[in-house]
Amino acid sequence: MIDTFYNLDALGTPQAFLLALLIGIGFGFALDRAGFSSSRRLAGVFYFTDMAVVKVMFTAMLTAMLGLSYLSAAGWLSFDRVFLMPTIYGAQVVGGLIFGVGFVMGGWCPGTAASGAASGKIDAVVFLAGAVGGSILFNELFPLVKPLYSLGDRSLRFIYEDLGVTRAMFALGLTTVGVVVFWLCEWVEKLRNGRSPYLGSPFLKAFSVAYIAAAAGLLILEPGPNAAVAGTSGAAAAESDLLAALDRADDHVEPEELADRLMAGEPGLTVVDVRPVDEYAAFHIRGAINVPLAALAQELESRRNVGAIILYSNGMTHPAQARDSLQRQGFANVFILTDGLVGFRARCLMPVSLRAEPLDSAAAARVNAWRAYFSGGGAAAAASATLPAGAAVPKLVDTAWLADRLSASNVKLIDLRPQPDYNTAHIPGSLSLNVESLRGNIGGVPSMLLPASMLAAQFSLMGLEPPDTAVLIVGDKLHDATLAAMAFERLGHRGYAILAGGFTKWLAESRPVDAVLPHARASNYPSPEPPNAFTADYREVAAAIGKPGIVILDVRPAAYYSGEKSDEARAGHIPGAINRPYTEDVDKSASFKPTEELAAAYSALIPDKQTQVIVHCRTGHQASQTFFVLKHLLGYADVRWYDAGWTEWATKLELPVER
Repeated sequence: MIDTFYNLDALGTPQAFLLALLIGIGFGFALDRAGFSSSRRLAGVFYFTDMAVVKVMFTAMLTAMLGLSYLSAAGWLSFDRVFLMPTIYGAQVVGGLIFGVGFVMGGWCPGTAASGAASGKIDAVVFLAGAVGGSILFNELFPLVKPLYSLGDRSLRFIYEDLGVTRAMFALGLTTVGVVVFWLCEWVEKLRNGRSPYLGSPFLKAFSVAYIAAAAGLLILEPGPNAAVAGTSGAAAAESDLLAALDRADDHVEPEELADRLMAGEPGLTVVDVRPVDEYAAFHIRGAINVPLAALAQELESRRNVGAIILYSNGMTHPAQARDSLQRQGFANVFILTDGLVGFRARCLMPVSLRAEPLDSAAAARVNAWRAYFSGGGAAAAASATLPAGAAVPKLVDTAWLADRLSASNVKLIDLRPQPDYNTAHIPGSLSLNVESLRGNIGGVPSMLLPASMLAAQFSLMGLEPPDTAVLIVGDKLHDATLAAMAFERLGHRGYAILAGGFTKWLAESRPVDAVLPHARASNYPSPEPPNAFTADYREVAAAIGKPGIVILDVRPAAYYSGEKSDEARAGHIPGAINRPYTEDVDKSASFKPTEELAAAYSALIPDKQTQVIVHCRTGHQASQTFFVLKHLLGYADVRWYDAGWTEWATKLELPVER
């Protein structure tokens, strides 16, 4: 598929500049060879003495039209990925008149003037200087001419759609008109000059036949006329509705409106920054995600016609182009931010004291609230861009902490609740993860934590990076979060935390939720070497039995510890193991009990925090919670996790069991 530098978000790359230079050189060479470095010849078209301009321009237009049409028909080019100028009647009519008058008076257009200047033509240099001066004047007077700039804006229109014909039919018609124009130009030149280089020549005849045949060939590659016209009529009707909406500016969102909607936590609202990643990292609107122009359709597919998608850049050109492309691909929920980031900063973030017009108290309070939320006026705004690299993050964070950092690009939310619960509502931006996907059958033992390489591959699919801070969110099963935490432990990923109170507390506090699937771009998470040193296998556990300075802690319910109940190969417990069920560490709301209460309970069992503690349950799931309590909440120095647990121990008949 042929692509463009615009869609690849590579307009500013050295390759793009080099190609632009080569195209410019080639274009200038072609202009010079066509005689367009002479202002007399260029102006001759207005006096019907030299029709070269008309002939060359029609040749270029027909060649481009037919070439692009064949590329599209062959599937090598999609017009949705090519930037096409919108139709703005007022600006284009007035601009065309100014351009035409200037062409007649000066004998040059910008491109031919550059060619003439390169050939040493003084008048071409003067013309270029005037063009530069005019551009500067236009820039300075833009506030005055701005209404004209959008007068009669009809967005992107195609003549063939307005005429109700197919693209191929229009191409054949325009090519026929072009061939007639070629012959007329030759006739006019003969009439005015007494001679014509090509009139009646074999070349002109062959040229005409070749172009008409090429245009006719497009009819073969398109559907039958009835189906094509019917399809085009439907497309034209849809286009008409779209253009009417654009005329009403239904596709624009004012900066003030966006600020209010973001602060209100509107469900389903997706704000997309299409600028380069370095500009996004330097500053972006709180809550916005960064998606390259080339990847918009793919990355936003899950949000097609779900909620509202608002695009912005520094100005409005790139978002408008992206909006047009997305709308033609079936996105009916795409909007652009009026005046872009520049307008947002000027209208929402400029201090009240610096504004040209005084604000009343209500408006001033509104601006101050925006500034506090978006531009660093408070802790929330300060945390919104990114969490500082290496920042210390507690292993338990509360809902206020998360709310302040909800839009930080390096804070990733992982929702561990059942899929139906997640689908119904989740914290905006949360990624869904089935915690059991982190475990598998290892060496015949079920429910073992996967090797680091497999966990790294899964983290890569979720778009996680080593510097990210992952916040684990549960419903009523706190040990789901601690089991997921063991995956982070295995990968040596220190930046993770569990949301205290989970989704239940977040929802009870009326904090924002939505049901939108988040944007997640795959990463390349590294697999650490050597393997982790926080687990223990059955050999190490067996060697620890009766050994001073080591405690084996069985966290299963008391009835399973005693052997009264069993759903494994053997009942009982590892000799010398002590018991504290994992359920005793949480309260009725599925939150950890106060740290002081936990510390008192465990100090009675294991007074010395330097003692090595090996925790286990049946399969490691419940024991992961006790591991988290001992290591991260209470600060025990050497905690090991026997994740194979009683499931493995009970099946190995050579290992001792106590009841």
